[in-house]
Amino acid sequence: MQWQDEAIIIGVKRHGETSVIAELMTRERGRHLGLVRSGRSRSMQPVLQPGNRVEAVWRARLDEHLGELKLEPLRLRAAKLMETATAVYGVQAMGALLRLLPERDPHPHLFDALDIILDTMDDPADAGELFVRFELAVLNDLGYGLDLTECAATGVRQNLKYVSPKSGRAVCGEAGAPYADRMLALPAFLGEGPKPAADRDSMLAAFRLTQFFLHRHVYEPRGITANDAREGFVQAALKALSARPVDRQAG
Repeated sequence: MQWQDEAIIIGVKRHGETSVIAELMTRERGRHLGLVRSGRSRSMQPVLQPGNRVEAVWRARLDEHLGELKLEPLRLRAAKLMETATAVYGVQAMGALLRLLPERDPHPHLFDALDIILDTMDDPADAGELFVRFELAVLNDLGYGLDLTECAATGVRQNLKYVSPKSGRAVCGEAGAPYADRMLALPAFLGEGPKPAADRDSMLAAFRLTQFFLHRHVYEPRGITANDAREGFVQAALKALSARPVDRQAG
C-alpha cells in the first residue's frame, strides 16, 4: 500500500531512540499517523514541527498498519508561528479540534482552511474570527452544524441576534427578545448580510457560542474537556482585539 499527498503536521511523538510518530492532516486522507525513521535527526527536526506543510509519502504492507512516512518540506512556517501567542496556541488548539474527527476520514475543506489560517496567524487581531469559523466547520463535519442563515421562528434573514441553545439555529431580534435571557448571542460578523469586523465583545460572544455547542455535543458525551491551548488562544485573541485601533473595528 502506498499513497502521496500534501499534509500539515499537527503533532509528533517520540518512538524509540531515533524515530517519531508524526500526526498529519492530509488533504485527501484526513488525519493520518505514520512512523518517520530518524525523525529526531538534526535534518528532520526543523521539518517535523506543527504547522509545517509537507509532501508525504506513506507506505505499509496493509492499509490498517501504522505505516512509514517519508516527508519533504513544502512550507516551513513553524518559526513564524512562534512569534505571537495566538499562533502558538492556535496551532495546538486546531490540532486538538482535528483529533475530534475519525482518523483517516477525509475532510479536504478543513485541510484548506487550516492551511489558510496558519498563513494568517501572524495577525492576532484577525486570528480569532478565523479560528471560530474553523470551530464551526469542525462542528458541522461532526454532524452538529449550526444554521445561522435565517430565523428559526420567522424565516427572515435580517436582524439575526440570537442562537437557540436547543436547536443551534439563528433567531431574529423580534422573535428572540422575549427569551433573550435563555438565548446565546449571535455576533454580527457570523450572521447574514454585511459583516462588520469583529471587536472584543463580539469575539467573546463567538467564542462562547462555539464553546457551548462543542461542550454539549462533543466534549461532554465523550467525557473530555477542551484542550488547554484553546483558552490560551482565546485570551491572546481578545487581548489583541482590545488593542486594535477603533477605526479598524469599524471595518
